[in-house]
Amino acid sequence: MKLNHIDLPVTDLEAAAGYFQRGFGFERMPAPAAGMAILRGEGGFALILQQAGSAVYPAGFHIGFLQSSDEAVHAAYRRLADAGLPLPPAPAESYGCLSFWCQAPGGILVEVSHRPG
Repeated sequence: MKLNHIDLPVTDLEAAAGYFQRGFGFERMPAPAAGMAILRGEGGFALILQQAGSAVYPAGFHIGFLQSSDEAVHAAYRRLADAGLPLPPAPAESYGCLSFWCQAPGGILVEVSHRPG
Protein backbone atom coordinates (compact mmCIF):
# COMPACT_ATOMS: atom_id res chain seq x y z
CA MET A 1 0.00 0.00 0.00
CA LYS A 2 1.37 3.44 -0.92
CA LEU A 3 0.43 6.67 0.82
CA ASN A 4 -1.18 8.88 -1.83
CA HIS A 5 -1.90 12.14 -0.01
CA ILE A 6 -2.44 13.93 3.25
CA ASP A 7 -5.03 16.69 3.62
CA LEU A 8 -4.40 19.36 6.25
CA PRO A 9 -6.41 22.39 7.35
CA VAL A 10 -4.41 25.65 7.45
CA THR A 11 -5.30 29.16 8.54
CA ASP A 12 -3.18 30.86 5.86
CA LEU A 13 -3.36 28.84 2.67
CA GLU A 14 -0.94 30.92 0.60
CA ALA A 15 1.71 31.12 3.33
CA ALA A 16 1.60 27.37 3.95
CA ALA A 17 1.59 26.50 0.23
CA GLY A 18 4.48 28.87 -0.44
CA TYR A 19 6.49 27.37 2.41
CA PHE A 20 6.23 23.85 1.03
CA GLN A 21 6.86 25.01 -2.53
CA ARG A 22 9.95 27.09 -1.73
CA GLY A 23 11.33 25.03 1.14
CA PHE A 24 10.53 21.50 0.02
CA GLY A 25 10.20 21.69 -3.76
CA PHE A 26 6.51 20.84 -4.03
CA GLU A 27 4.83 21.81 -7.29
CA ARG A 28 1.42 23.48 -7.07
CA MET A 29 -1.21 21.80 -9.21
CA PRO A 30 -4.60 23.16 -10.31
CA ALA A 31 -7.13 22.78 -7.50
CA PRO A 32 -10.76 21.77 -8.10
CA ALA A 33 -12.07 24.39 -5.66
CA ALA A 34 -11.20 27.74 -4.12
CA GLY A 35 -9.58 27.59 -0.71
CA MET A 36 -7.51 24.54 -1.60
CA ALA A 37 -3.91 23.98 -2.67
CA ILE A 38 -2.75 20.69 -4.14
CA LEU A 39 1.01 20.32 -3.92
CA ARG A 40 2.69 17.45 -5.77
CA GLY A 41 5.89 16.05 -4.32
CA GLU A 42 8.31 13.27 -5.13
CA GLY A 43 6.88 9.94 -6.16
CA GLY A 44 3.44 11.37 -6.83
CA PHE A 45 2.68 12.15 -3.19
CA ALA A 46 0.21 15.03 -2.79
CA LEU A 47 0.08 17.43 0.13
CA ILE A 48 -3.37 18.98 0.11
CA LEU A 49 -3.92 22.15 2.10
CA GLN A 50 -7.37 23.53 2.78
CA GLN A 51 -8.15 27.00 4.09
CA ALA A 52 -9.80 26.80 7.52
CA GLY A 53 -10.91 29.32 10.10
CA SER A 54 -8.81 27.48 12.67
CA ALA A 55 -6.48 24.52 12.67
CA VAL A 56 -5.39 22.86 15.89
CA TYR A 57 -3.17 19.82 15.64
CA PRO A 58 -2.85 17.40 18.55
CA ALA A 59 0.35 17.34 20.60
CA GLY A 60 3.02 15.37 18.78
CA PHE A 61 1.28 15.53 15.38
CA HIS A 62 3.75 16.01 12.55
CA ILE A 63 4.54 15.00 9.00
CA GLY A 64 7.87 13.43 8.12
CA PHE A 65 9.96 13.44 4.99
CA LEU A 66 12.41 10.54 4.86
CA GLN A 67 15.62 11.27 2.98
CA SER A 68 17.89 8.81 1.19
CA SER A 69 21.09 9.87 3.00
CA ASP A 70 22.54 12.13 5.65
CA GLU A 71 23.73 14.43 2.86
CA ALA A 72 20.14 14.70 1.60
CA VAL A 73 19.07 15.84 5.08
CA HIS A 74 21.75 18.55 4.99
CA ALA A 75 20.68 19.50 1.45
CA ALA A 76 17.06 19.84 2.60
CA TYR A 77 18.23 22.12 5.40
CA ARG A 78 20.24 24.24 2.94
CA ARG A 79 17.18 24.47 0.69
CA LEU A 80 15.27 26.15 3.54
CA ALA A 81 18.16 28.57 3.99
CA ASP A 82 18.41 29.26 0.25
CA ALA A 83 14.66 29.95 0.15
CA GLY A 84 15.09 32.55 2.89
CA LEU A 85 12.81 30.65 5.27
CA PRO A 86 13.28 30.66 9.05
CA LEU A 87 15.89 28.10 9.97
CA PRO A 88 15.30 25.53 12.69
CA PRO A 89 18.19 24.06 14.69
CA ALA A 90 20.69 22.33 12.41
CA PRO A 91 20.40 18.60 11.65
CA ALA A 92 21.53 16.42 14.55
CA GLU A 93 21.61 12.75 15.54
CA SER A 94 18.50 11.67 17.42
CA TYR A 95 17.15 8.16 18.06
CA GLY A 96 19.69 6.67 15.65
CA CYS A 97 18.98 8.95 12.71
CA LEU A 98 20.02 12.36 11.44
CA SER A 99 17.12 14.79 11.50
CA PHE A 100 15.88 18.31 11.88
CA TRP A 101 12.46 19.66 12.73
CA CYS A 102 10.83 22.81 11.42
CA GLN A 103 7.45 24.45 11.65
CA ALA A 104 5.46 25.44 8.57
CA PRO A 105 2.99 28.32 8.75
CA GLY A 106 -0.13 27.36 10.63
CA GLY A 107 1.65 25.19 13.18
CA ILE A 108 2.44 22.19 10.98
CA LEU A 109 5.42 20.43 12.53
CA VAL A 110 7.72 18.83 9.94
CA GLU A 111 10.45 16.24 10.47
CA VAL A 112 13.19 15.70 7.87
CA SER A 113 15.32 12.64 8.56
CA HIS A 114 17.48 9.81 7.32
CA ARG A 115 17.55 6.39 8.98
CA PRO A 116 20.60 4.34 8.10
CA GLY A 117 20.12 0.75 7.10
